[in-house]
Amino acid sequence: MASEEMGLTDLLKHGLEDMYYAEARIQKALPKMIAAAQDAELKRGLERHLEETAEQITMLEEAFEAMGEKPRSEKCDAMDGILKEGDSLLQDFGGTAAGDAAIIFSCQAVEHYEIARYGSLRAYAELLGLDQVADLMNDILEQEEAADELLSEIAEDRANPMAAGESPDSLDDTDEEQE
Repeated sequence: MASEEMGLTDLLKHGLEDMYYAEARIQKALPKMIAAAQDAELKRGLERHLEETAEQITMLEEAFEAMGEKPRSEKCDAMDGILKEGDSLLQDFGGTAAGDAAIIFSCQAVEHYEIARYGSLRAYAELLGLDQVADLMNDILEQEEAADELLSEIAEDRANPMAAGESPDSLDDTDEEQE
């Protein structure tokens, strides 16, 4: 139990530290997923999200500054666990017909964690009247939601049907057979 009274500002700061750590870990993990992705659109989406992750780290730094704090990381056991599971899935399924589905499965676990955290951090900042922090968290949240939506589309259109041994509905023109 904490020895001093902790409040919502402290929880917001802890959450920012947690996500600062998490985004750095994601930035380190994404290149491996990009290299393993077989679907061109998945590869492009992950590359774009790697760029967004760098932007998100900068936005988190701006949020710290807006609160008069220096950027600081707090180990995020949850993200470490999600990324460890992703590595395991990549080892088991990478290079197989289910490889892209496994990558999406792993990446969506990351996205959903981020969506939950950034939604809470935005709400805390709004309640505390920290408009700049709330706006930054909202910007990150919108990027995470867009990434999750793209992953769902790729999974439904191509990766999951491929993993099931079916012909996906929307293959690239170069992959379609002439009838």
